[in-house]
Amino acid sequence: MANRVTSNKRDREKLKEQKRQEKQKRKDERQSTGSRSFDDMIAYVDEFGRLHDTPPETKVAEVNVEDIAISVSKQEDIVEAPLEGIVEHFNSSKGYGFIKNLKNGDKLFFHITSAPAEIAEGNKVNFEIERGARGLTAVSISIIKQ
Repeated sequence: MANRVTSNKRDREKLKEQKRQEKQKRKDERQSTGSRSFDDMIAYVDEFGRLHDTPPETKVAEVNVEDIAISVSKQEDIVEAPLEGIVEHFNSSKGYGFIKNLKNGDKLFFHITSAPAEIAEGNKVNFEIERGARGLTAVSISIIKQ
């Protein structure tokens, strides 16, 4: 029959103290082997990605300040034709509606503030797209007279 292992509070405290002493002993041994300075811990990487203990000897090429060009490429004014669509839904009491884009079939939200007052369901309209708080919205809406 196997011996029963029992531990009481005193045994557990002795075990904890023994572990603390062993840990302190290992720490003292590490410190006695010689302290490594921060410079000893640094590794340098060369242009090929290899690690070295010493900094690589780099040849610094001189740059003429006048050769540096700081500018933004010229953006040409791109004039997009207004998109065409049909007012699919319009709620005049709440002041919003949806336009179906004739080009790709997307439905876009619009608010009455960006549409003419006489807008109604079924009207063919020109509009532009703008990113709003909740996604793309139709703005600058004008009715196409037929």
